[in-house]
Amino acid sequence: MPIQFNEDQGGNVLAVHVSGKLTRLDYERFVPAFDRLVRKRGALRVLFDMTGFKGWHANALWEEIKFNIEHFSDIERLAMVGESKWQQEMATVCKPFTKARIRYFDHADAAEAWKWLGEAAAPCLAGCAS
Repeated sequence: MPIQFNEDQGGNVLAVHVSGKLTRLDYERFVPAFDRLVRKRGALRVLFDMTGFKGWHANALWEEIKFNIEHFSDIERLAMVGESKWQQEMATVCKPFTKARIRYFDHADAAEAWKWLGEAAAPCLAGCAS
């Protein structure tokens, strides 16, 4: 399955690994599970691992846009872990579509991503983005 996810330590951290090219069916499986977690836990911190991710089929891109709109406030922090320049650039492209603090980490620095997700939230004065 191109979207796999696991809750970390029963807390509000969710690890999501995407691989290959995502389809609409992938979202039909993932979104209801994500919705249940948000209802149960509130805003989540997400490790989004894009190792092996190749993008979206056309029918899945619309599902991604809908997901971002519907969950604008449901992610507190988003650690994006990848292995290519276009994946790194996604961290910048995603910022207008979420209230989450977003940071990109190279795959080799995945441990740092987990550490950042686990840090206590500091007060955000004007313009916090990472």
